[in-house]
Amino acid sequence: MMTNGNAAPEPLVDSPVESPADSEAPAPRTRRGTGRRLHGAIAHKLGAAIVSGEYRPGDTLSGEVAFSEALDVSRSAYREAVQVLSAKGLVESRPKTGTRVLPRNRWNLLDPDVLAWAFSGEPDIQFVRSLFELRSIVEPAAARLAAERRDKADLKEMRDALAAMRRHTLATEAGRTADREFHNAVLAATRNDALVVLTASIGAAVAWTTQFKQRSRALPRNPVPDHVKVYDAIAAGDVEGAGEAMRLLVDLALEDTRSAMEG
Repeated sequence: MMTNGNAAPEPLVDSPVESPADSEAPAPRTRRGTGRRLHGAIAHKLGAAIVSGEYRPGDTLSGEVAFSEALDVSRSAYREAVQVLSAKGLVESRPKTGTRVLPRNRWNLLDPDVLAWAFSGEPDIQFVRSLFELRSIVEPAAARLAAERRDKADLKEMRDALAAMRRHTLATEAGRTADREFHNAVLAATRNDALVVLTASIGAAVAWTTQFKQRSRALPRNPVPDHVKVYDAIAAGDVEGAGEAMRLLVDLALEDTRSAMEG
């Protein structure tokens, strides 16, 4: 476990691809630049380490000189990565005390990047359950509003997403994207700006939990019919039916995810 910055992180340098002519005299290793891709990679590495518990709240990260040398990156790239983490509530930087990991209740856990970091390793079952609890509160209510307020364009977006889910299946990236688009369309159909703000977070939670539960084995059942029931109720203007269909969809998704984690 890396606590209080005692262990050096692994370098973020790609292994060079050598041709036969290069093997006798390899080119000297050069330091990477400071582009968005690089500081994004550093943020991902540090963010995943924090969310997974490798760094604990209260731990102080190594100074930028030590970290930039250990990662073989520029100091400015490291600073930019820390700014990303700070904006998401994971760390706090102060001149004399350095960069400290903040308590978990300060983290923006619904940020799509933070969700991605949480699922880059083995997510905590309690965190996964909390995501489904959030979905079970938000999405059935959203489905009820959508049944009242949807228009033809909303229904077309949902139908298109369902068609793509059937065509690609949720075992593929294209199918999972369509799944996310279906849930986004339901939120958009509420015409509620406060709910629509949650689109990126709910969509990311849907995508990561769906991908996670297929890591070790195929989905135990086809969830597309569950989505069709939600669509049918919304299209029919059945307010209570839409809410109940969405509640059941989320409950079954949690069961599948729990089964995957226990298996």
